[in-house]
Amino acid sequence: MSDPLPYKIAALAYLFDKDGRVLLLHRVRPPNQHLYSPIGGKLEQSIGESPTACAIREIKEEAGLIISAKELHLTGIVSESGFEDECHWLMYLYEVTRPVEVKDMSIDEGSLEWHAPDAISNLTIPQTDREVIWPCFWRYRQQFFMAHIDCHAGQLCWRLEQPASDAGA
Repeated sequence: MSDPLPYKIAALAYLFDKDGRVLLLHRVRPPNQHLYSPIGGKLEQSIGESPTACAIREIKEEAGLIISAKELHLTGIVSESGFEDECHWLMYLYEVTRPVEVKDMSIDEGSLEWHAPDAISNLTIPQTDREVIWPCFWRYRQQFFMAHIDCHAGQLCWRLEQPASDAGA
């Protein structure tokens, strides 16, 4: 039997400007090197950091913004098993509930760029983001969803485990 894969926990932050564009990081380092993704990062597990505290810290570190917990909305939780057959991910997806301005667009991990929502599909983004995370984010924005993605052996099988109520939709 092979060794179990480690579990990594991260918070991702979806920030929008006054024109409705979303802030994305064009990554120069793994994971997702050379791809676009929302800003965010791994929880500081050694100090027992909460997902919300992680999102607040990552927004400050990467976008230079001070955001309070009251300005965050937890839109989704996504688990990925067998990511690149190296680890599992548990990701908390937060949206900042007010428009923001970012001054420094160059950080150690890559360059920050504003993109119109309809242009995201034309960017180089991870397959799981393209096929699962972004569609769920847009559908359940300002609501809540949970999804699980199985990535073992290069596959992509997923299920929505907890959709927001679609009553009246």
